[in-house]
Amino acid sequence: MAAPQSRPEPEDAGHVPITEEFDSPKHTMPDAAPVIIALVLVAIAVGAIAYFFRAQPVASGSIDEAYAVAVPNQGTVLATVQLTINNTSKKTLTLRNVNITVRTDRGEFSDDSANVSDMPRFFAAFPDLKEHSIEGIARELKIPPGTQINGSVIVSFPITKQEFDARRALVASIAFHDHPPIEVKR
Repeated sequence: MAAPQSRPEPEDAGHVPITEEFDSPKHTMPDAAPVIIALVLVAIAVGAIAYFFRAQPVASGSIDEAYAVAVPNQGTVLATVQLTINNTSKKTLTLRNVNITVRTDRGEFSDDSANVSDMPRFFAAFPDLKEHSIEGIARELKIPPGTQINGSVIVSFPITKQEFDARRALVASIAFHDHPPIEVKR
C-alpha cells in the first residue's frame, strides 16, 4: 500500500518571507544612466519652453526731464516729470497709472501722478512748473501699436527742492491694463 500523501499547507499571504519581498536593489531599480539622461532631457525641455514663452516687454520709455518747485511752508515739493512711452507691442495699450519714485539720501519716496484735470490749478499756483511741462499724460490713455507718446505728470514728495535736485535716482513705474508694468530710470 502506498504511503499517504500529505497535503501541502496553504500559503499565508500575510507572512511572506522578507527575503522574497525585498530582494537586492539591483533587481528592482532601473539602471542609473537612463534615469539621469531622461531627467537631463526633461530639464532642457522645461528650460527651453520657459525661455521661448517668457513675457516680452510691451513698452519702453524714458524720463526726459524732471523739475521741482518748493511748496512754501510745507516742506514738500511739486515735481513735473516729462516722459516718453513707446508701445512696442502689437496691441493697443491702455495706461492705468504712472508712479514716480525719488531716491534721496534721506530715503525713498513715491507718489502717483496727479489727474490731468488738476494741472491748470498747479500751473496757476506755480508758473515755473508750466515752463517745464508739456501736455499731461492722462490715465486710461490709449497708445496704439508702434506709436510713442510724450507728456508730463505732476507728483509731490515730502522733501526739499535741494534734496530733489541732489537725488540719487528717479524711477517711473508705468502700469498698463492687462500687462505687466515697466520701470524707467534716470
